[in-house]
Amino acid sequence: MSRLEIQSLTLSIAEKLLCKDLSFTIEANECWGLLGKNGAGKTSLIHCIAGLREFDTGEIKLNDRNVAEYSRAELAREIGILFQDGLETLPATVLETVMLGRHPHVQSLFKDSNDDFEITHNALRDFSLTELCHRHLDSLSGGEKQRVAIAMLSAQSPNIFLLDEPSNHLDIAFQVNVLKVLNSTLNKRNASMLMATHDINLASRFCDKFILLFEHGEFLCGDKKEVLNQSNLSRAYDCDIQAIETDKQTLFFPI
Repeated sequence: MSRLEIQSLTLSIAEKLLCKDLSFTIEANECWGLLGKNGAGKTSLIHCIAGLREFDTGEIKLNDRNVAEYSRAELAREIGILFQDGLETLPATVLETVMLGRHPHVQSLFKDSNDDFEITHNALRDFSLTELCHRHLDSLSGGEKQRVAIAMLSAQSPNIFLLDEPSNHLDIAFQVNVLKVLNSTLNKRNASMLMATHDINLASRFCDKFILLFEHGEFLCGDKKEVLNQSNLSRAYDCDIQAIETDKQTLFFPI
């Protein structure tokens, strides 16, 4: 179990202020959604947390320790990231690619352990990739590559999952199924998730807490009921957004 703390984070890019004095804490077993329109800073914030981008001021702590103090291998065992752009087309099979997720945990440079193989094959099964395991990446569709990237992240077994547009290239059924599997995985491992997405309704279904980014560095953080409403979403996306209540959840759509 891991605890991630963002303390008074200020982030800007090319003199554009994305967030100012942003603070929130992700505890074990929590699922957070990260929302905002294009250019609001969702991807940049994800990259900051993963240690891939510098920020202006503030602090990011993992288990009461500054993330800058972690080695890359240590950080990779704690935090895993799904990039928005997906996988590069590697000269590798699906099985070989998903197996790369085990790299932060390897005990030997010359031999993969039985545990590594078991975890990899479980990830292939969980994301319906077993029948594709010997296919090369360049033979796959965009949606199949996206599932491979998510399976590789799952095989990495991090304590904190950072997902940047996980529904990219996936059809409706796979969007829901993939997040159901990830949600189940989080519960089994006492892991946490921060998901950046443009799909408000998908995030609302799977996340209980939210960060909503506005312009000029402003934001809202809190429980779903506090953050996701017509007024806040309309302001964030600069368009009128209507809410409809169903038996299972509240749905949002532009008007």
